[in-house]
Parts: sequence; structure tokens; C-alpha cells
Amino acid sequence: MIQQETILDIADNSGVKSALCIRVLGKSGSKGKFYRPVGGVGDVLCIAIKKSLPTCQLDDKKVHKCVIIRTKSPIKRKDGSYVRFDSNAAVMIDAEGNPIGTRIFGAVARELREKNYMKIISLASEVV
Repeated sequence: MIQQETILDIADNSGVKSALCIRVLGKSGSKGKFYRPVGGVGDVLCIAIKKSLPTCQLDDKKVHKCVIIRTKSPIKRKDGSYVRFDSNAAVMIDAEGNPIGTRIFGAVARELREKNYMKIISLASEVV
């Protein structure tokens, strides 16, 4: 589960290496005193870029959007199985929801298919 202040690895070739989660979009945090909105695979985040390559086209001082593709927290599937990854990773997207990079590194969770991120699934090397 990803919440505010979580550091994410960026798993595409957009030039961004790591990012800090600012906000989980589409979730509210008004259920209780200590409740924080958390995001799972397929949720959209607002992020701030922390590390990037010198050739990165994205501005470090602006807020960008990304989609979570892997989480350390286990994901329960309808058949009763669980899937867990080694790192928290995301893919940078534009305003229409298309990925900015042209390659995606590492495995991608199958739950992205249900959230209609078919372009990300087609660019990924492996779907778990």
C-alpha cells in the first residue's frame, strides 16, 4: 500500500529514477483521526521527482502523475492467491493516462488490465 511520503522507483525510460508520493488520487482520508488514504496497484498518484537523469525531459519542480505497477504489500486475488513484489514501483503517465516512456522494466501486476491500462501491459516485458 502506498501513502503520502512513500518513495517509489520509476520503472520506465522517461528519465525519472525515484519519486515521492504527494497524494493518492481518488481516495479520501476522512474516515477517522489517523486514517490516511492508501493506494494499490492501478491507482493514480501525484508525485514529486526526487532523482532523475540529466537527459530527463520532465521538470523537477512540477507535480506529475504516475500509476502504481508493483507494491511490496501483498495483493489478494479472487482465486485466493497472493502476489507480492520486491519494490514499490510506478510508471509516469500523461494527462490522458498514456505512459510517457516507451519501455517498462520488470514485471507488472495483472490487476492493471482491469483498470484499463492496456498500453502499460503491452509495453511490459512480463505480466504476473
